[in-house]
Parts: sequence; C-alpha cells; structure tokens
Amino acid sequence: MALYEHVFLARQDASPQQVEELTAQMTGIVEGLGGKVTKTENWGVRSLTYRMNKNRKAHFVLLNIDAPSAAIAEIERQERISEDVIRYLSVRVEELEEGPSAMMRKADRDRERDDRGGGFRGEREGGFRGDRDGGFRGDRGPRRPRDEAESTDGE
Repeated sequence: MALYEHVFLARQDASPQQVEELTAQMTGIVEGLGGKVTKTENWGVRSLTYRMNKNRKAHFVLLNIDAPSAAIAEIERQERISEDVIRYLSVRVEELEEGPSAMMRKADRDRERDDRGGGFRGEREGGFRGDRDGGFRGDRGPRRPRDEAESTDGE
C-alpha cells in the first residue's frame, strides 16, 4: 500500500465537533477500503492567505494515511461533495513523518516563547519607549535658524 499525507480545510463556522465527525468519516472510509490512518492532527482554526468561498479562516486537519489509491480517490470524492470542506490536498510520500508535524512543532515553539515572555512582542509590552519621559530631551545646544541650515549644503 502507498503512504499519503492528506490535509483538508473545513469551513470556519463549522464547530470543532463537526470537524471531528468529518475526520472520523474520512478515517472510516480509509479503514473500510483496507487502509489505516496512522496519525491525525487537528491544527485548529488558522487564517487563510486569501479568501476561499467567502471564508477568511478555516479548520486545518492532517491525516497520515497508509492505504491503496482507491481509498484516497474515495476520500477526495466525499470531500468534493461535502459543503463543509473548502479545500483538500493529498500527497504521496516515501515515508510518513514520525512525531508531530512541522505545523505542530511551530505551534509548540510559539507557545513556549509566549510563556517565557521573550521575543520582540514581549519586549514591547509596557511601553516601547519607556526610557523617554516626554519632557527633558537633553542639552542639544542652541538652535540654528533655518536659513543657516540650508546654506551649508555645500554652496
């Protein structure tokens, strides 16, 4: 049997429960046709790069599948019929990735950074220019009239 990574995007207004049911339906199709789903990852609701079918966000789900091509064809047929699925993509791979996918590793890394309070955004909280009090600007010497500043351009 062949190995596939399959990602589908479900409508934003679909509840997480509906997305789980849709995932269970796809898993059932694969198992009914003699394959197995080795990993399922729900990446949550994410923003889309551009609007698709009037949706700006979508639920992203990854399935790692070990099944014959007929199972993938049936999953894709069912997703074309379903109104909840915006897009899908199936890619045949040489081997399935063990452990969390790159998207899940990124989410964990972002969560750790937020917990530590580090990073650029964490430094900006509480006032980016907190060292300036708005009043005293230091001794910069006397101001020159505007005419003198313009005449020193090399003329």
